[in-house]
Amino acid sequence: MKLHKRVAEVERICNHKFERADYVISAITHPSAAEGRAVSASYERLEFLGDSLLGAFVAYDVFMRYPGMNEGQLSMIKTSLIAGDMLARVAEELGLAPLISLGESERGTQARGMRKALEDVYEALVGALYLDGGIEPARAFVTRTLLCYVTPELAKRPLSPKSRLQEVTQRDFHCGPVYKLVGEDGPAHTPTFTTVVFLGDRRVGRGKGSTKKLSEANAALDALRILGYQSEVDISMDRYVGEAKEGADVS
Repeated sequence: MKLHKRVAEVERICNHKFERADYVISAITHPSAAEGRAVSASYERLEFLGDSLLGAFVAYDVFMRYPGMNEGQLSMIKTSLIAGDMLARVAEELGLAPLISLGESERGTQARGMRKALEDVYEALVGALYLDGGIEPARAFVTRTLLCYVTPELAKRPLSPKSRLQEVTQRDFHCGPVYKLVGEDGPAHTPTFTTVVFLGDRRVGRGKGSTKKLSEANAALDALRILGYQSEVDISMDRYVGEAKEGADVS
């Protein structure tokens, strides 16, 4: 699809006519497709802005919508809504996937790479809408496409270790955790995976599990203990063990 047609399709999806098409182009351009160009050529800067705006829009909406909920319940709803999987799902349903410009290095990553790109592009579009038209078109987009998924039941979901670690590290350290698989032992039919989690250059947790996802969840739980957040965590690892064995996403 030619670039001008992709811009027009983004405008249709966002229900906004952009004064500056370069915001749209940047918002749908993966960093791999902008190598050697200015930092503003890809969606990374817009994603940074959109992420903060998105958190504020969601926080305000649930705060006003549920006056009887405490801070922990409101946080659960917010975390559920701005989680990567949710944003990627919404972006895919909006039809953003075929509009994203990917470099050669990313075209082979298939579903995993596209899921992250969809999440990033959704946030970048929130930032682009804010820069081009102000707070109202940005908030209207989030309200129409994401806040329709708000339900009080989201407050009852226990946060996974990874979600909780992401939340507290972004809040208190202004950076997110990075997971690295460092080991795979045992027979092929019953392997044991080992994952470590870093916060910047500091290793803050280590975990093992029968799946990669479960090893990451255990590494996150270890990091929460080490960083002093264990008393805040209200989760049942039994649930994540069961989901991981079934192949579910426990992130």
